[in-house]
Amino acid sequence: MARGKVVINEDRCKGCRLCVTVCPVDILQMAEDRFNVKGHKPVQVIDPEECTGCAMCAVICPDVVFTVYRVQRKRERTAA
Repeated sequence: MARGKVVINEDRCKGCRLCVTVCPVDILQMAEDRFNVKGHKPVQVIDPEECTGCAMCAVICPDVVFTVYRVQRKRERTAA
């Protein structure tokens, strides 16, 4: 099973919410308590442990806000 890590460049975010709509595990939301340098509420990750690394957020983002890292989890070997 894959696991991912999302790095967000908040200052590039214009708050369009496209990424929020495509995230299959619903871990993205718009910040309610802060603004970026452009005056927009940026996207944030609310549960980073649930990220699968699918990169749908990076694919749909028109402003190249996301960098997604994907790591394959090691499987436990069982004795045969």
